[in-house]
Amino acid sequence: MSSRVEILNDGGFRSDGRKQYELRDITIDLSQQGTADGSATITHGLTQVMVTVFGPREAKMRSQTLHDRAVLNVEINVAPFSTGERRKRSRADRRILELAAAIESTFEPVVQTSLYPRSQIDIYVQVLQQDGGLLQACINATTLALITAGVPLLDFVCAVSGGVHSTEPLLDLTTLEENDLPNLTVAVMPRTRKVTLVTMETRLHVDRFRDIFELACAAGQTIHKEMKRAVKDRTVALVGAMDAGAKHPLADPDAMMEDR
Repeated sequence: MSSRVEILNDGGFRSDGRKQYELRDITIDLSQQGTADGSATITHGLTQVMVTVFGPREAKMRSQTLHDRAVLNVEINVAPFSTGERRKRSRADRRILELAAAIESTFEPVVQTSLYPRSQIDIYVQVLQQDGGLLQACINATTLALITAGVPLLDFVCAVSGGVHSTEPLLDLTTLEENDLPNLTVAVMPRTRKVTLVTMETRLHVDRFRDIFELACAAGQTIHKEMKRAVKDRTVALVGAMDAGAKHPLADPDAMMEDR
């Protein structure tokens, strides 16, 4: 059965002008957001997600604490203007709960929760724009937000979506492609090469699964380079700001005494 829309034309280009294995443009902003311990805003094409992290801190409800490790609490809010539906989704929406559960299960084996017993790490995800690859954007932004919050991780977690058009695998799907193709999302730890998440919302033939899975794992390495570069640039900027503050006359107690 042929596709309802032209996902891949005869020249090998997709509807947004990319080739089969080409990823969308990625932008990363690690600016501080309010009183959050860590924050990150990531954009994959037209999909934009902001994540803020609070903690580790004392849990709000003692009944939910664990004596040997920290508890991850994930809450997702989808802005009504983020999609063409203009439909407000509540936190009890099934789709929202599934996304939150997927993020939580992805990071539980990665975050070193045993270092913070009887505490809680709150992860708040704000979906600002949607055009496919929502789960991958949420996972990648959560990784960066946890890093900026100083939460110890075993490794980065890098996610990417993939699908199949006829017999041709595609990477980093848009909404148009997700609605028309069997697809999956893969989250990998690039240093250890372990997989923390594989999720499929549609049926996919077993013969095609391996091809997409291997491509997605390789694409995770590419996304890891971008994420690592963003973290490094932020670290360099923070160190530079600290050095500049240390050299400022007001930061020198001897200089202050001489002025007096």
